[in-house]
Amino acid sequence: MTEETTEAGGAATEGTNGTGEASAEETGKAAAGKASAEETGTGKAAAGETAPRRRGRPSRKAAADGPDARTRILEAARTEFAERGYDKTSVRGIAKAAGVDAALVHHYFGTKDGVFAAAVELTFEPALVLPAVLDGPPEGLGERLAAFFLSVWEDPGTRTPLLAILRSAVTHEAAANVLRDFVLRRLLERIAAELDVPDPTLRAELAASHMLGIVMLRYVVRAEPLASADPAEIVAMVAPTLQRYVAGR
Repeated sequence: MTEETTEAGGAATEGTNGTGEASAEETGKAAAGKASAEETGTGKAAAGETAPRRRGRPSRKAAADGPDARTRILEAARTEFAERGYDKTSVRGIAKAAGVDAALVHHYFGTKDGVFAAAVELTFEPALVLPAVLDGPPEGLGERLAAFFLSVWEDPGTRTPLLAILRSAVTHEAAANVLRDFVLRRLLERIAAELDVPDPTLRAELAASHMLGIVMLRYVVRAEPLASADPAEIVAMVAPTLQRYVAGR
């Protein structure tokens, strides 16, 4: 074999064991390189690089921040429903507005209907004073109900979300179901339980329908002169009708 042939053969088989397979030395180098790359990746993850986020139940840190996060979600939901309506509001949009992951919204409230129901309850917090309205003298119940109802709608802080809820209930059946269940369970049933008259639930619903009609004309349609009338004047005119509904006289 000539010197040239030997050199050519050596060049052709450099880095192999003569059978075309990588030599032990080269195999070791490759394995070491792979291990180094894996260790580097592990180091990056340990240094805090973002890993793929798991969906579903929130992390322990999110759970620890639960009360604050839940409050932010509810406030964001009220704003989103008020500005966009029920149809155009999404769980993802609420989560973004609240600065949380959508999984946390699902964790606390389940579905969009669940968030809506909680937002309705938050908006109706003034209803907590309803027992004080019902505990007064029976002959003044109609006037107290009218004054209470208008006071809730006259407050800009509660009027805006209430209007959004009302509009959503008119256009979307799921929203209507949530609002109806809440109004029946938290408001009208309380009123009916205090009425010593035949058909108390029907009478409570008739009183509510009367006030909701005023709400639609005064705050939604803004029909004049009702839209600009003094609340005390409205109460004085409406109270006898509500009194007839709730007291039977």
